[in-house]
Amino acid sequence: MNRQTIKKTVLGLFVVAALLAAGVAGGLWWGGRHAPADDTRAAPAQDGRTVLYWYDPMVPQQKFDQPGKSPFMDMELVPKYADEGGDAASVKIDPGVAQNLGVRLAVVTRAAFGTDVTATGVVGFNEREVAIVQARSGGFVERVASLAPNDVIQSSAFIADLLVPEWAAAQQEYLALKALGDASLEGAARERMRLSGMPESLIREVAASGKVRNRIAITAPRGGVIQTLDVRAGMTVMAGQTLAQINGIGTVWLDVAVPESQAGSVRVGQAAEAAFAAFPGKPVPGRVTALLPTLNGEARALRVRVELPNKDGRLRPGLTAQVSLKGNAGESALRVPTEAVIRTGRRALVIVAEAEGRYRPVEVTLGAESGNDTVILSGLAEGQKVVASGQFLIDSEASLQGIVARAGETAAARSSSTAGVAPAALHEADGVIDEISAEYVTLTHGPFKTLAMPGMTMEFPLASPKLAKGLKAGDRVRAGARETDDGLLIEKLDKTGDAK
Repeated sequence: MNRQTIKKTVLGLFVVAALLAAGVAGGLWWGGRHAPADDTRAAPAQDGRTVLYWYDPMVPQQKFDQPGKSPFMDMELVPKYADEGGDAASVKIDPGVAQNLGVRLAVVTRAAFGTDVTATGVVGFNEREVAIVQARSGGFVERVASLAPNDVIQSSAFIADLLVPEWAAAQQEYLALKALGDASLEGAARERMRLSGMPESLIREVAASGKVRNRIAITAPRGGVIQTLDVRAGMTVMAGQTLAQINGIGTVWLDVAVPESQAGSVRVGQAAEAAFAAFPGKPVPGRVTALLPTLNGEARALRVRVELPNKDGRLRPGLTAQVSLKGNAGESALRVPTEAVIRTGRRALVIVAEAEGRYRPVEVTLGAESGNDTVILSGLAEGQKVVASGQFLIDSEASLQGIVARAGETAAARSSSTAGVAPAALHEADGVIDEISAEYVTLTHGPFKTLAMPGMTMEFPLASPKLAKGLKAGDRVRAGARETDDGLLIEKLDKTGDAK
């Protein structure tokens, strides 16, 4: 080694030593400025709120008595306020703010809960009141009434005149045998006329008048709406051919869509009342005649048939009605206004109002609905107050603070049990995997909003090796982290997209 090389080596060692000394001095300065705070000492009030200490959400167990940059991450320290030291499972809202938000409370009550069901129905024809008009024998249509499909006609209304040539021969034979005076032959000829399709009224007319009657007037066997009309003047018809179809409108059917959650409260024979927008103030009484075996595929609702009287004929197919299915008073049950329930798709929540302006999200089990109320099977107690208006804003605030709703319990149970404190919240963010193993994952993630933590790239420990199964570098994921004494621990790692 020459002298020049030795000089360069010695100079490099001096530079490294100087840098180390500067680092140690900086660390001592930072440690003196950001010494761990005494838990019993509170900083002066800031914006009317007392700050207990500042902390890094990534290392929550380390506390500092001054704001500033975190020594662990490139982010600002977060303040911990004195008024946040209460129940971690509730959110506190100033009464003035609650009034501005339009927060309205309702009391959880216990009362006999009826099984009335309200649903929407559509009027249709009573399919049991259908009449088919057919030609009894082949012939020719000579005259047709001025009618068209969807016309409303009365019973015995004229439809068409039909000439039946073969009836003439049968009638002439009958009249000839009748003139002989042989009762047995006359009876046989009369039976042949009957078998040829001749109506009994026409046979009696031929016997009484002694004249051939081979024309017949086709009339409506019942009143109602003409559904089909397949007869025209001059056409030839065959025996058994359908000329018209008539649907009676003396009674109509309502096809009512009852939600699946209320299907158990409906039974055959149940009284019903239909209110039509076309006839305000004039409800029509009826009854349930059938629970149809198929569901309404679009609305996922039970199809219920309600029969309504229609003596004046004003109820026409296609009209819609609001139907109330009357039920008997049920057993005593807890009930809250239906508007107080927040349905997320996987569970149901209510916001319980507590003392000192605190609000707690509580998971509940729902029962049947009737009118404006819903039965609560579990999660609440009689006398509690729930938020009936403005609850979505409070639930959003609770979510931002990482408060997780849990099954409800009484205040006495919460005060007598240390288990009353809600578990640490699961904070979520979207990110991309840079590296992953059975124990650690390196993520380039977006902000953890509930931690006030900006997006960055860092390594996290995994709660279980199973979280890494099926994942690789480059995959997009939804990460869920929980605060522990050792920092953030990844407990959820759901894949949202493949590597680009």
